[in-house]
Amino acid sequence: MVPSPDFDVGSDPDPDSDRDLVTRARTKLRSRVRGVHRLDALGLLVAVAVGAGVFLVSTDLFAYHSINDDEGVYLLQAAMLLDGQLFIYPSEALVDLVRPWFFVTDATPTGPRLYPKYAPVPAGMFAVGRLLGDTHLTLAAVAAGSALLLFLLARDVADRVTGVVAACLLATAPLFVLSSSVFLPYAPTTLWNLAFAVAYLRAYRRNSLAYAVAAGVAVGVAFFARPYTAVLFAAPFIAHSLYALWRAARSEASGATDPSTHAASRAAFRRVLTRTAAVAVPGLVFVGVTLAYNAVVTGDPLTFPYEAFAPRDGIGFGEREILGYTEQYTPALGVASAVAALDLLFTRFAPLGALGGVFAAVGVVAAFGTDRVARVDREFAAVVLGTVPSVVLGNVYFWGTLNGLRNGLIDLLGPFYHFDLLVPLSLFGAVGAVTLVRRLRAGLSARLSPRRARVTLAVLLLVSAPVVVGAEWAALSEPWDENRERTENLAATYAPFEDREFDDALVFTPDPYGDWQQHPFQYLRNDPGFDGPVLYVLDEGPDADVRALDATDRTPYRFSYRGEWTGAVTPVEPQLTRLRTLDDDRVAATTTLGVPDAATRASIRIETEDGFARYRVDSVGESVRVAWSVSPDGARVTNHPSASNSATVSLPAGASEVDLVVRFATTGGASVTYRQEATVDVSTADQGIRVVWPPETRVCRLQTECGTEGTWVGPDGSYLGGVSVETDARAVNGSAAE
Repeated sequence: MVPSPDFDVGSDPDPDSDRDLVTRARTKLRSRVRGVHRLDALGLLVAVAVGAGVFLVSTDLFAYHSINDDEGVYLLQAAMLLDGQLFIYPSEALVDLVRPWFFVTDATPTGPRLYPKYAPVPAGMFAVGRLLGDTHLTLAAVAAGSALLLFLLARDVADRVTGVVAACLLATAPLFVLSSSVFLPYAPTTLWNLAFAVAYLRAYRRNSLAYAVAAGVAVGVAFFARPYTAVLFAAPFIAHSLYALWRAARSEASGATDPSTHAASRAAFRRVLTRTAAVAVPGLVFVGVTLAYNAVVTGDPLTFPYEAFAPRDGIGFGEREILGYTEQYTPALGVASAVAALDLLFTRFAPLGALGGVFAAVGVVAAFGTDRVARVDREFAAVVLGTVPSVVLGNVYFWGTLNGLRNGLIDLLGPFYHFDLLVPLSLFGAVGAVTLVRRLRAGLSARLSPRRARVTLAVLLLVSAPVVVGAEWAALSEPWDENRERTENLAATYAPFEDREFDDALVFTPDPYGDWQQHPFQYLRNDPGFDGPVLYVLDEGPDADVRALDATDRTPYRFSYRGEWTGAVTPVEPQLTRLRTLDDDRVAATTTLGVPDAATRASIRIETEDGFARYRVDSVGESVRVAWSVSPDGARVTNHPSASNSATVSLPAGASEVDLVVRFATTGGASVTYRQEATVDVSTADQGIRVVWPPETRVCRLQTECGTEGTWVGPDGSYLGGVSVETDARAVNGSAAE
């Protein structure tokens, strides 16, 4: 084949031609940029700024997450999805020690499997951020997307200025700032609801099937994420859609008697019906996806995972229950909870706090008043306003708000079950603010020259700025400071883990809230495959500790703290201790204890599950040294005379605990008690013993047992004068001397 004369296969590309292509591309890009309205560009800029702000808040104010431990559930679920898992599969030996907070245990013929009580949509969104390098990127993207979509919604309902103001108002709402900065589902679900609202409005106005399908997909995804939330938000839109169908059907019926208009009315009805179906069908498809997910994880398409976790933790009145907490939830209690939540919303968590509520009220009057001072589409403004009674009344029927008020989470993050109310609050707040400024400008223009009117308006807005800033600070400062205090206390709690790299470690964690991992220490999470560099297991006592050691071949650590765990309201003193197992015929230990100030006498006890033995301390100096021995034959003190019938206390076979208790007393009757609790395992196979060392040590005042309030966390802890602990142990072969 002879090449065309216009195509020389052996020639180099023409650089002039390439330059022409680049020039044309640049010209086309410039023309598109010039075609963007400056307020549209400003709306986009506001959205980007909102996303950046949320990123900073999430990485700073919530550096260790909030105290809502549901965050850890979603983050673990995100990691599972990235690994292609809907379930996690711990070993039978460890399942009760690694069970994460809000995970359902499902026994199968091949072993236990666990799944979260929440739908995977929010976690899937968080997984995208993790895939990009930082999970917080999802929070920023969701916040920016919500601000941009609200701008578009307000622009379509009113105008561009209102859209920009609405996006700005959204960014001032403490509920938005705080709840968007944590890994919870409320902001992501509202993003999908906003996408639905914008697409629905455009589908209706433009008779666009593409926007109708987009609206159906968006509301379907929202339903998959949080079904009840999606239904409440979509309810007024569904009502509007049914009304549009009824109106079109009525028009067709009336046109049937007039041949000249019948064809047009029939075509109009078909357009409305097709558009409605285009919204409904994708939405119903995602309802099917939701039911299919239920079938996969719970075995029943009509049983949601949260119901499998707690069957009476759903919507409705009557007896509600979760994890042993039961409430007779009545309509009166639902109304009282809603009133309390709305009071918090409108006084502290709305855009600009209480001032935003005032603007929203003005906006509603301006939009629907008889003089129609605001330039809004009343029909769609009414649909957006309809989300208020839908969300408020719908949440009366759900006891979640009551729980959030009682456990203090709503005080810290805002009434997050009412998060969707930020849409009408911000939109109508913008309508109100813009209307007030326009009315003020009109009044000034009627009395002053154009130049003086502009200057006067600018001065008035500048003078009012401190009022606006003050309102925002009054709303945001309290929850901000409360969350900051908790973050600082969490930072102190997790200090032993900072800059520490584990290599095949096993970390025993305390369980102040019961038998759950990630509750409350959700910052310490296992990998979905339980095969990461560190494995966190609950410190549940000797049986569980030995079981964990036997089930793994990892380096053990103990994470403990001194103080009472109060949900990070007050700080604790943490300690991460490297453990070792001493395994032989006998373990010989030495404990040297500082004598507390004013102490004049001391006594010693060895305690096991089988009994105890007492020993005398003949003299008290600056310290008391106790030599003690643990073997399959029992436990005993070897360097102080016995004060019991037998100096040795027997041990049961298997795992148990040996306690060394040294009590110091003063002449005034006060006391300080050292208690060391060692996990031991007596082997019946080889007649040996295994001891986990060092023991957990507590220093108690006026009592012999004091829980975590007396945990010894090293010499840097705050204790009474004279208190100190030194301890050591070694494994001893039976042939070695005592």
